[in-house]
Amino acid sequence: MYNRKEDPVELLRKVNLEEKAKAKYKELSGGQKQRFSVATTLINQPKIVFLDEPTTGLDPQARRNLWELIKQIQSAGATVIITTHYMDEAEYLCERVAIIDSGEIVALDTPSGLIDNLLATGFERPRQMKQANLEDVFISLTGHELRGE
Repeated sequence: MYNRKEDPVELLRKVNLEEKAKAKYKELSGGQKQRFSVATTLINQPKIVFLDEPTTGLDPQARRNLWELIKQIQSAGATVIITTHYMDEAEYLCERVAIIDSGEIVALDTPSGLIDNLLATGFERPRQMKQANLEDVFISLTGHELRGE
């Protein structure tokens, strides 16, 4: 399709699916299907990658694995454009964020800039956040891949 040769095993290795090389698509978990989808977008070594709600429906470990894959794609020099409703995801992955309301961009800045602008209005969070959240607990207890086990 792209008139170029790609090593399929290397593509699967990039998205941590090498062990699933012989598996059928329907046998993959939700997170594995998302990573496979990302692998197919990397076939032509694109300069821009569009990901629409890439982590919707994923468990916290699969979500964090996909975040790290997206960071690797960015590190390789590609621009990644993500649509997401998860603001923690946008804050972690994005250099710039556009917030859209009713089809109109109502804010466009870095995540830090958007937060600083809100704080400058006198905003205070009603409840103090702890240094960790339940997602961190889940990853700590179940995230064997993330811990290198």
